[in-house]
Amino acid sequence: QVQLVESGGGLVQAGGSLRLSCAASGLTFSSYGMGWFRQAPGKEREFVAAISRTGGGTYYADSVKGRFTISRDNAKNTVYLQMNSLKPEDTAVYYCAALWRAPRATTGWGTPTQYDYWGQGTQVTVSS
Repeated sequence: QVQLVESGGGLVQAGGSLRLSCAASGLTFSSYGMGWFRQAPGKEREFVAAISRTGGGTYYADSVKGRFTISRDNAKNTVYLQMNSLKPEDTAVYYCAALWRAPRATTGWGTPTQYDYWGQGTQVTVSS
């Protein structure tokens, strides 16, 4: 049974930092691309960042580029999202997701339906 478990969320002031982790089990982690998405109340789920199986390719939403960094440790079956310079508009539930077939187009990394497995999410709240 595949499980993706996010951790590291919490309450932080604007300008602060958080690091999210997503621990995977029940799958061959190094065979999956990984992504982070977020969903704020009343809004649709949106793409944040993604990383290829080997970590050689990373992809970011424009809204987080330069502030967030995605990375992975295949030995630990874990993907990370380092979030710096946080803003109140980053407040959301953050989800990690696993993708088996790498998208043909870069934009595919940002499409939720491309992903095969999802975690339950972790809340990030940024106060102003």
